[in-house]
Amino acid sequence: MNKLLVIIIGLSLSLSCNHANNSTTTINPPNIILILTDDQGYGELACHGNTVIQTPHLDKLHSESTRFTNFHVAPTCSPTRAQLMSGKHEFRVGVTHTIFKREQLSLKVPTLAEILKKANYTTSIFGKWHLGDPKEYRPDNRGFDEALIHGGGGLGQVQFGDHPDNAITRYYDPTLYHNGIFEKYTGYCTDIFFDEAMAWIAKNKQKTFFTYISTNTPHKPHIVDEKYYKPYVEKGLKDDGPKNSDAKYYGMITNIDDNIGRLMSFMDKHKLLKNTLVIFMTDNGQTGSLYNAGMRGGKGSPHEGGGRVPCFFRLPNRFTSGDVDAISGAIDILPTLSELAGISCPNDVEGKSLVPLLNNHNSPWQDRFLVIHKARWNNGDADKSKYASCGIRSQNFRMINNIELYDMVNDPGETINVIDKYPNVVKNMRSFYDKWWDKSRSLMINEDKYKTLQLEKQTLNNTTKKK
Repeated sequence: MNKLLVIIIGLSLSLSCNHANNSTTTINPPNIILILTDDQGYGELACHGNTVIQTPHLDKLHSESTRFTNFHVAPTCSPTRAQLMSGKHEFRVGVTHTIFKREQLSLKVPTLAEILKKANYTTSIFGKWHLGDPKEYRPDNRGFDEALIHGGGGLGQVQFGDHPDNAITRYYDPTLYHNGIFEKYTGYCTDIFFDEAMAWIAKNKQKTFFTYISTNTPHKPHIVDEKYYKPYVEKGLKDDGPKNSDAKYYGMITNIDDNIGRLMSFMDKHKLLKNTLVIFMTDNGQTGSLYNAGMRGGKGSPHEGGGRVPCFFRLPNRFTSGDVDAISGAIDILPTLSELAGISCPNDVEGKSLVPLLNNHNSPWQDRFLVIHKARWNNGDADKSKYASCGIRSQNFRMINNIELYDMVNDPGETINVIDKYPNVVKNMRSFYDKWWDKSRSLMINEDKYKTLQLEKQTLNNTTKKK
């Protein structure tokens, strides 16, 4: 990559959101439903070649959608959610972990919901937030008119911010945070989130709405009704209980699939499908050891299987179905939805609007570098973690930990290190990443929060002992 190309890429990133300002359209902004599942990999869909799992409704959605087949997210939960809400890499909005207060999305960053509200959308979230539990960080104070969420990173994770009752009930009959108040609900968590989302949509169907359904499933523990997991036991999948059950893991995904089927039927009944964009994606790679579509690595890995996930856009009256292989990612969701809403977004986003590719699957698309980093370093170790579990992805290559390079076109399973074969590719990736890290490091604003918290606790303990 020469200097001119680097400049072009930089300009395209900085101007990506300005496209909405300069475009004119007579098309009404669509309603938007964004569905994000937790710890479901690319391979956990029948339409992606999995011959065991049953996902008929997602398979249908896949057939009716524009599919971004080279779509990348972070390798773990909070970082991907930060990308979705900000249009930036998670490090640049303060998120470098899923716990220790390092999951808190910078309060200086406008969220996707806040941006859509400027376009007169009414907004809602149902499920997992995982971008900060203190009041000022919660979604009802970040642009969401309706918020029904659990705390922490999952139901029952009391030590990380969830309600104490959920340590006992787990995925059934949870106590959830609803618009500032904790309330008790009856039923299975995923069913509840979809039920409440549909009830909210029914009340707001005359408005232009954005609904974010972010399930906490199929994240561990593996808990689901017997009717969902028993068929997989009969197919020979192991069931070792909630800590490690392939059968229940697949059963949880089939339950999600059923709920998506219910949602689509509901939308059809209310005549909302024609002008509603339905997006389906997942937050990172798989956590099991079953079918992975030939990719290397899973959740937490900088390899392809850690962050390449499904991404479907369904709006048949406007976008045609088919595959798009252009490199894209979660950072592109915010600028894309901003453009579809007819409103500008912050000029400093790193993402690019996918609207040109949605309109024309073969639209010219500039190659780019996307950074995939596991983060999760020990508190205080940011400066030594620059190349720890780090990936840099372009259209055709992936560099790992600054010492491995893979040709993703001819070796999608990442079996042969070709770092000595493409010196110019390596040079350009390293140069890009060095500059990118230097800027990102100064924006990791949550790195000292856990240290401060520990010092406060230690001071309190010392004071208590003296008394």
